[in-house]
Amino acid sequence: MKVTNFITDNFILQSDVAEKLYHDFAKDLPIIDYHNHLSAKEIAVNQPVKNITEAWLKGDHYKWRGMRANGIEEIYITGQATSHKEKFFKWAETVPNTLRNPLFHWTHLELKRYFDIDELLQPSTAEEIYQKANAVLENKTPAQLLEDMKVEVVCTTDDPTDDLIYHTEIANGNFYTKVLPTFRSDELFFVNKEKFLVYISKLSSVSQIEIKDLETFLKAIDNRIAFFNAQGCRISDFGVGEELCFEDFTKEAIEAIFAKKLKGEALDKNEVNKYRSFLFVYLGKKYHEYNWVQQYHLGPVRNNNSRLLSQIGLDAGVDSIGDFPMAQFMSKLFDTLNATNQLAKTITYNLNPSQNEVFATMMGNFQNSDYPGKMQWGSGWWFLDQKDGMEKQINCLSNMGLLSRFVGMLTDSRSFLSFPRHEYFRRILCNIIGEDVKQGLVPNDLEFLGEMVQDICYYNAKNYFGFDIIENK
Repeated sequence: MKVTNFITDNFILQSDVAEKLYHDFAKDLPIIDYHNHLSAKEIAVNQPVKNITEAWLKGDHYKWRGMRANGIEEIYITGQATSHKEKFFKWAETVPNTLRNPLFHWTHLELKRYFDIDELLQPSTAEEIYQKANAVLENKTPAQLLEDMKVEVVCTTDDPTDDLIYHTEIANGNFYTKVLPTFRSDELFFVNKEKFLVYISKLSSVSQIEIKDLETFLKAIDNRIAFFNAQGCRISDFGVGEELCFEDFTKEAIEAIFAKKLKGEALDKNEVNKYRSFLFVYLGKKYHEYNWVQQYHLGPVRNNNSRLLSQIGLDAGVDSIGDFPMAQFMSKLFDTLNATNQLAKTITYNLNPSQNEVFATMMGNFQNSDYPGKMQWGSGWWFLDQKDGMEKQINCLSNMGLLSRFVGMLTDSRSFLSFPRHEYFRRILCNIIGEDVKQGLVPNDLEFLGEMVQDICYYNAKNYFGFDIIENK
C-alpha cells in the first residue's frame, strides 16, 4: 500500500459550502479543550517529549484496544520489557488493519499536523516515520505541542485530594495555554468499597479537618471545592461506571449511614443509593453556588476483563458501553436541584447511542433564562467520538435542541498529540451543514452559517465556562 496525501485540504468536506465554512470560519480558531486527562505535571516540567511511542501509545486505550483486536501480544502494548521502537512497529503493523475505525483517521491526521507526514503508517514506512517523528519531538515540549495547535485552555481531570501544585506552577509560568483543574468527584461516591475509609483519611489530611461524622465530611468537601476554585477550577466531573439510582433520603438517614460506614460496617444497596443521592444533590448545590459547570459521563461498564485488570490495573482499556437506564436518575436529580433554583450549568455525556434521544430530550426539560444552552447534551464520547457517532449526536441535538448553542468538541485524551480531533469535529460539522445547504434545507448564507460554526467550535465554550472572566482577572 503506497498512498500519499490521504489527509487533503478538503478531507471529509464534500461540497463547496462545507469547504468555505471550514477554511474561512472554523480552521484557524483556537481550541478550548474543556475535558481531558492530560498530565499537569508533564506540562509544568515541560521537558522535550523525545519519543513518539511515549507520546502516542502510553495510556491510549483506543490504540491498545486496536492492537489487541489485531492479535498483538500484551507485552508490546502495556508491557515494560520491550523497547519503544518495538512497540511503535507493532502499532505500525496494526494501523492498516484499522481502516474504517476512527483510529485510521486520527493516526494520519496526527502524523500530518504534528510531523507533516503524508505517508500512511504501515510496516514498510514505520522506520522512516519513527525517525522523522522523533526528530521533531526531541525539540518539542508538551507546552509547545499545545501552543502549536493553538490550544488556549485545557481542563485536566483531578481528584479532590490533589494538591494542584503543578497547576500553580503553570499559572505562575510563561505558558501560552491555560491549564485549569477539574473537580472529579468519583472517589467520594465509592462508599460501598473498602478503599473508601482510606480515602476519607486522605481527604481529612489534605483538608486538615478531622472527619468523624457526616458534618465534618461535608466541611472537608467544602474546603476542597474552595481550594479548587481558587486555583481556577470552573468545572466538576463525575464518571462512575455503574447503574445509578436516585432514592429519596433524609439528612438523618444519611448521617446514620455515614456513621455506620465509619465503623467499618457493610452497607446494603439501598443505603449506598441513598448516600449517593444525597451526595449528588449536595455537590450539585455547591457547584451552583460557585457558578461551576457540572459534567456527568454516564454509561460505561468498567473493568470487564478481570485478567487484564489484575495484570495492568485500572484504566487497562477494558471498559465498554453499558445498557443502564438513565432517564429516571437524571430526571430526579436535575428536578431536585431545579426545584430550589440550585441547578448549575450541566453537561451530560452518554455512552450508549441508543439513548441519544433520551439524553437530548432530558436536557431540554431544564433549560431556562439563566443562560442560553444552560443544559448541554455533550459531544460524542469515547466509543462515540468518531465520524458516525458525532454525526448522529449533531443530528439528534439539532432535532431535539439547539445546535447553535452547543459547546462543541473535547479530546477526553491522555495524549498531547490528540488535538487534531478538534479539526476532525470541525470538518464533520461543516460538512453536515454544507450538505443541508446542498439539499436546500437551510439558507445559503455563509456569514450566518459561518458565525454559527464559529460559535459551536469556539465561542460558545469560551463564554459558557467563563474562561473569559478568568482572563480578565
